[in-house]
Amino acid sequence: MPETSAATTNTAAGTEVTRLGYFLGPHGVQGAAKVYVLGDAAQFKKLRRVYVEGRGWLGVMRTTQLAPGVALQLAGLSSREGAEMLRGLNVYAADDELPTPEDGVYYFHELRGLTLSDAEGAELGTVKDVLDAGHQDLLVVTHEGGEALIPLQAPYVTVNLTAKQRPKSLSLTADAPEGLLGDLDDETDEPEQEDA
Repeated sequence: MPETSAATTNTAAGTEVTRLGYFLGPHGVQGAAKVYVLGDAAQFKKLRRVYVEGRGWLGVMRTTQLAPGVALQLAGLSSREGAEMLRGLNVYAADDELPTPEDGVYYFHELRGLTLSDAEGAELGTVKDVLDAGHQDLLVVTHEGGEALIPLQAPYVTVNLTAKQRPKSLSLTADAPEGLLGDLDDETDEPEQEDA
């Protein structure tokens, strides 16, 4: 199944952004900070700015690839103490500034709002969100019966693409198990009758 990258979408000063990870602490003594990356660390390579939780937009002076993750040298941070103050803060990028991912890799924000259909094409619901659950990503799908979590992994979900190879909709495969949407049985349990 294709990988996804990044996570939660928020709005920062009117700009749609995607959470790329969070700061772990200083890297070196000149203000660089290590980032725990959600998804592919390569998405940081060409970013000229990031949105730091509680700090706003900061220019990216230098990106250093680490194993795993990255270290960011941000404008205005020149000391280890300054980088330490970022520990635990989330870091975001503007959706329209993220690099186009390679084939078969999708950003979470590309999947939100897409319809989910069954193998025959009948619409089942809409992707409200995508969660990074560690070992797998989960689609949060709203449908007539409420919400359901569906694993975004083969062989259950197919990402249908546009001519530009970007996601346009999702569909369950014929191999998907029954009840992924938490469907209830049509039969109502009859209360047991006591013998008189």
